[in-house]
Amino acid sequence: MIETIMNVPLFPLNSVVLPKGRIPLQLFEPRYIDMLTRCLKEDRGFVIVLLREGAETSQVADFYDIGTYVRIIDFQQLDNGLLGITVEGESKVSVVRSWQQEDGLNLGDVECLISEAESDVPERYHELPSVLRALFRHPVIKDLGMDVDYQDARQVGWRLTELLPLDKQEKQGLAELQDPLERLDRLQNLLEALEGES
Repeated sequence: MIETIMNVPLFPLNSVVLPKGRIPLQLFEPRYIDMLTRCLKEDRGFVIVLLREGAETSQVADFYDIGTYVRIIDFQQLDNGLLGITVEGESKVSVVRSWQQEDGLNLGDVECLISEAESDVPERYHELPSVLRALFRHPVIKDLGMDVDYQDARQVGWRLTELLPLDKQEKQGLAELQDPLERLDRLQNLLEALEGES
């Protein structure tokens, strides 16, 4: 049975977040402040989708239709006066229909994708958890307080997809994969290519 979430806010970003991943956001546009208020009041989340092109603040957004349903886990007033929130990914979703409210907020009906199969990281990808451990030593990432199971192929692949300096299309392609081992394979090849360039 595929779960459908109706009438959910869509938040187009230039970043990818995947299940169990966390991302800090700054909200200043009225449409997103209203969205936040409603999400908190109704105890529901929203969907982060990757922008195909254009700015995050633009009224007209062209975005991919596979994204992640996220929930707000923290919010506070930032030093710059903006509202800061931290969200955590729950499940990958497919946007089946989307439209825009008068205030510019994108809404959609989404279907939750089937959870990826659990799998250990095979020995041939033993470098990938080490790369991820190194990334997690960065203060900004450390501050997000994420737990990672470095043996879980899904989590290693998801976090590397979010954190590695890859182009947007590459990240989206990795996010859309439903096989964790195929994702690790692509990441391994991409890392070798990155190392070759440096």
